[in-house]
Amino acid sequence: MNWLKQALGKEWNVTSAGGLTGDAFIAENHNRRLFLKRNSSPFLAVLSAEGIVPKLVWTKRMKNGDVVTAQEWLDGRELNPLEMQHHQVASLIRKIHNSSELLHMLMRMGKKAVTPDDRFAEIAEQVKSNNLMEQHKEVRNAIHYLHRLLPVTRGQQQVVCHCDLNHNNILLTNKGQLYLVDWDNAMIADPAMDFGFVLKWYIPQEDWNEWLQHYGITKNEQLIERIYWYLIIDALSYLCWHNERNEMNKAYSRLKDLSDLNFHVESVILN
Repeated sequence: MNWLKQALGKEWNVTSAGGLTGDAFIAENHNRRLFLKRNSSPFLAVLSAEGIVPKLVWTKRMKNGDVVTAQEWLDGRELNPLEMQHHQVASLIRKIHNSSELLHMLMRMGKKAVTPDDRFAEIAEQVKSNNLMEQHKEVRNAIHYLHRLLPVTRGQQQVVCHCDLNHNNILLTNKGQLYLVDWDNAMIADPAMDFGFVLKWYIPQEDWNEWLQHYGITKNEQLIERIYWYLIIDALSYLCWHNERNEMNKAYSRLKDLSDLNFHVESVILN
């Protein structure tokens, strides 16, 4: 952290902002505060220009080759789970998915659209390497449903997806502005991957129609099939993640999620 203080100047007090990577810091100088991050994606500049993340103040390349970005510090807090139901959240996600500027920037950075066929092949290989097919009927059923519903996921609009729409990543400022942070997992894919996660974990099922209307689309049979396809992919991915780390309690929790998703597909969608 000393090298960062030297770069900013002695008048700045720099402390860690926490996080798993240790690359985020808070810099304070009298009444001014900045959020600093090391080696942020160039994508940050477009996100700032679009008003999706707090304003980018400056970018500096350090002598050691690291790139440090400074963003405006805004007083506020993370959303709580209940607040994810607010229409303002649906509007923010719609803005992101409809942004051609974000899409073009990710493409210029070399990102290519992730197709459902790619995702299916990848998760099938992960499941196989973890020996989960042999161990769990839920996993065998999930792979079967993914294969059966795969055709409906093809040929969909490709947009910039955040891919981690947890309530902890949405900030509400004291002035009532929403920002979406932590873009490390962003990809070009079917928007159902994003809003399906929000619907499943935050929106009561009887309110899905209304939430989707505020997002800008109408619920139909094919849309629900796509949503559950991505939810099953997500559950399998986390199951593999926890299994590889021998986090068995969390793995069993994901198996329960998978069982619930399979039941809905079998009893509601396929029937």
